[in-house]
Amino acid sequence: MGANHRVTRPKRVASSVVSRTIRVMVVDDTDHVRRMLTSMLSLDGYEVVGDVASGPAALEAVVDADPDIVVIDYKMPGMDGLDTARGIRQRRPDQVMILYTAYIDAPLERAAAEAGISLCIGKVDGLSSLEREINRLCASLF
Repeated sequence: MGANHRVTRPKRVASSVVSRTIRVMVVDDTDHVRRMLTSMLSLDGYEVVGDVASGPAALEAVVDADPDIVVIDYKMPGMDGLDTARGIRQRRPDQVMILYTAYIDAPLERAAAEAGISLCIGKVDGLSSLEREINRLCASLF
């Protein structure tokens, strides 16, 4: 192994409510948003087990990725975040999911809950809000 090569392992997320590394899958059709989320979550100690650009890709990957939580964008071409959540729910009935979107209102929150989404978070609320809610929702898992 060369001097410039380092082996890294996912860090434990510093949280009093989570006892192991949280496994996250990111679903967002906007490349730079998906890359930013994946990078920032990884840097902050989460294990990103999947990042995909569409609903169909999420449905294909979710079982093998085995995430603790799936973060899903709402506005995506073809299959939106709600249809993606419904498909994930069929494959993994107990999957925890967050809808992370720039478009949020009361009717969307109701529709998201009906689709099996645990929580809607506005992208304007920022990454720290997303991470806080990931920790809170995953606390009961382990």
